[in-house]
Amino acid sequence: MNRLSRRRRPPKRKPVRRVVPELCGRFHQASELIGRRWTGAIIFVMLRRRCRFATLRQAIPAITDRMLSERLRELEQEGIVVRLVVAETPVRVEYTLTRKGRALGKAIGAITDWAHTWIDA
Repeated sequence: MNRLSRRRRPPKRKPVRRVVPELCGRFHQASELIGRRWTGAIIFVMLRRRCRFATLRQAIPAITDRMLSERLRELEQEGIVVRLVVAETPVRVEYTLTRKGRALGKAIGAITDWAHTWIDA
């Protein structure tokens, strides 16, 4: 044997096991729902009061009628908003948050607090 073949080999290392964090499916579903464009703004306004379509449109000037209608329909399907038809002449339609929708108040409040701390005016 020559001198090079007698060298010690380094000890084998155990492979490093990396733990990959798991994404919570419910969190992901909720953040995708609430994180859609304009949805947070609609909920923010509706947390203050029951609103008619025109009131929401005035409160969120950059939203289009089509987008507002689409978001309200989605929120209604998810059970976050309820559409109330008031039998008057002319018929009046109002939107209000359900119990499920009002439960978002703490989350929206936390985002509002964060925004006032970290987002420039």
